[in-house]
Amino acid sequence: MRRIAVVPGSFDPVTRGHLDVIARAAGLFDELHVLVVHNPAKTALLPIGQRVSLLQRSILDAGLPGNIVVASWNMGLLVEYCLEVDASVLIKGIRSQVDVAYETPMAIVNRNLAAVETIFLLPDPANAHVSSSLVRQVAALGGDISPYVPPAVAAFLQKAPV
Repeated sequence: MRRIAVVPGSFDPVTRGHLDVIARAAGLFDELHVLVVHNPAKTALLPIGQRVSLLQRSILDAGLPGNIVVASWNMGLLVEYCLEVDASVLIKGIRSQVDVAYETPMAIVNRNLAAVETIFLLPDPANAHVSSSLVRQVAALGGDISPYVPPAVAAFLQKAPV
C-alpha cells in the first residue's frame, strides 16, 4: 500500500520554511502532494497559478525528490482532495503555539470527516520565524527577502510590484 500525504498551504509566496517541511515530508511518504489552496481569510498577493509555478520551480531548483506532486484545489473541503488522491495524512508545519491552537481543531474535524490524520512538523529553527505574510511585508517595503525565500521567488518578487 502506497503511503500518500498532502501538504496544503496558501504558499503566497513559498518560503524556505515551506521547502524544509516539504523536503522532510517527501522523505516519509511514497507520494507527497503539495497543494496550493485558497484561504478566504487572506487577501492573496499572487494568483494561484503563479504560486503553483513558483512552487514547482523552487522544488526543482532545490533538488527535492521526484515523489512530489504540485497541484491546486478550490473545489471544497481539503479532505475531499485527500480522498480523491488516496491520501491518508495531512502534513502541517507548526512554528508556534498559535499554529497548534489554530490547526488542532481542523485536524480533529478532518479525522472525523474522512479518517485523514494530521501530522505536525516543526520547522528548522533557522526558519521558525518566517511566514509568507512577513515576506510580503518586507518585500512591500523594499527589504531583502532573499534569506527567507527560494531564489526563484526572490527574483520574481523583485521584478513584480508587491
